Amino acid sequence: MRGTSDRIGGVPVARIEALREREAAIFAAARPKSAAAAAEPSGFLDGVPLHWMLDWPMPFRMVVDEARGATITDVDGHRLDDFCLGDTGSMFGHSPAPVARAIRRQAGKGLTYMLPNDDAAAVGRLLVERFGLARWQVATTATDANRFALRLARAVTGRPKILVFNGCYHGAVDETMVRLKDGRPVNRPGLAGEFRDLTQATRIVEFNDIPALEAALAAGDVACVITEPVLTNSCMVLPAPGFHDALRRATRATGTLLLIDETHTISSGLGGYTRTFGLEPDLFVLGKPIAGGVPAAVWGMTDEVAGRWEAYGRIKEPGYSGMGTTLSANPLQFAAMRATLEDVMTAENYARMDRLAGRLQAGLSAAITRSGLPWHVARVGTRVEFICAPGPLGNGAEAEAAHAPALEAAIHLALVNRGCLIAPFHNMMLVSPATTARQVDRLVGAFGAVCAELVGH
Repeated sequence: MRGTSDRIGGVPVARIEALREREAAIFAAARPKSAAAAAEPSGFLDGVPLHWMLDWPMPFRMVVDEARGATITDVDGHRLDDFCLGDTGSMFGHSPAPVARAIRRQAGKGLTYMLPNDDAAAVGRLLVERFGLARWQVATTATDANRFALRLARAVTGRPKILVFNGCYHGAVDETMVRLKDGRPVNRPGLAGEFRDLTQATRIVEFNDIPALEAALAAGDVACVITEPVLTNSCMVLPAPGFHDALRRATRATGTLLLIDETHTISSGLGGYTRTFGLEPDLFVLGKPIAGGVPAAVWGMTDEVAGRWEAYGRIKEPGYSGMGTTLSANPLQFAAMRATLEDVMTAENYARMDRLAGRLQAGLSAAITRSGLPWHVARVGTRVEFICAPGPLGNGAEAEAAHAPALEAAIHLALVNRGCLIAPFHNMMLVSPATTARQVDRLVGAFGAVCAELVGH
C-alpha cells in the first residue's frame, strides 16, 4: 500500500517533504545555467518540446550538454552516471561507436528515399535470426508498430476486440488506454480529447489471472491479446510461474493471436524475453533501443500469420490500409539497426550487462534491508527497479497501489544531487554495456545514503 496519511512507503510524510525541499534547493543552487534556460521564453507549449519532459521531479529541467556511454553532462558541467538512458531508448549506451559510424556513413548517402537498400536486406535477415519470427515490417515508434499489428490481427481473424492486462503499457495505442477501477473496465484517466468509450473495443483483465483471461476469451470475439512479458511501465510485475504457458494455451484454444511487446523487456537478454524464456508469439513488437537511439521500431509475425495476411489481401477492397508512415523504413534506420543488431546487441554485451544488473539489484536490496524499509527490488535482465512497497507484486492493481509519487520524487532528486540519474517514471534503472562497476557502486552508495536519511539514521 502507498501508506497512511502520515506515512508513505513506511516513511513519515514530514521527513519526505523535508528531504525534497532540501534537495530542491541544492539542485537549484548548483544549476544556474539550466535555471536561466528554463526561465527564457522557448516557443514550446509549457516550455518543453515534449510534455513528458515535465515529468522529471526537479525544480526545473536540466539542460543537457552531451551524453556519452553511460554518462550525461548538463550545461552547468555536472556529470551524472546515467541509469535512465533515454528511458530505454539508449539502453546500450549513448551513441554506441558502431551506430555512430553507421549514421555518419549513411548521412552522406541520403536519409530517406522510400526504397530498400543493402542494409535493409541485412536487417531483415538479422531480425529473423535474432527473434525467430519469419516476416517483418519497420515503423518509426513502437506505438505505430503495435497499432499496425493490431490492425492486422483484426483483419486476419475477422474479430473486433483485443485484450490487454490492467497496468499495461503499449505506447499511445488507443485500445490499450483502459484500466480496471473497482473491478470494472473504464477509460484511463487523463486522456486528452478522447471521445470514445474504449472499453467497447477492449477487454481487460489482471496480469497473472488465468481464469479471468480464459473467461474473457471464451466468447471467441477477441482478435489478439497484446502483452508485455513483464508489466514494466508501473511498479514492475513479474509473471507468475506458468503464466506464459497458460496464456499461450488459452489463446491457441480460442483462435486468438498473441502479440508480445518487448519494447521494455528486451533487457531480458539476447532476443528479448521471448527468446530467453522460449515464448511463442504470433506477433512481436520492439521499439526504442533497436536502432541505438534513432527513432525506429519493428514488428514481426509468424509464417502462418503472414499467410493469412496475404489471403486477406487478395479479397479486401483496394485503398489505404491505415498502416505505415512515409518516413518509416528509411535508410538511416536500417544503417543504425544493422549496426545495433550486429555489433551492439550481442551476447557478450548482454552477459556483462546482466552481471552488473545483478550487482545493482543485490546492492539496492541490501540497502533496503539495512534501513528496515518495507520495500523491494525487481529485475528483468538489465532492467532494475526499486519499489517503495512490499513485494513481489502480482498484478496491475497491486502495482498502482504500490506507486508512491511524492516519495519517489524526493528520492529521484536526492540521487541526482549525488550524481546518479534514474528514469523519472517508476524508479527504473538500466545497465548498459558502457556502465562500469564503479558507477553501479556509486548508485548503490547514493541510494543507501538516501534510505538512511529517510529513516533518520
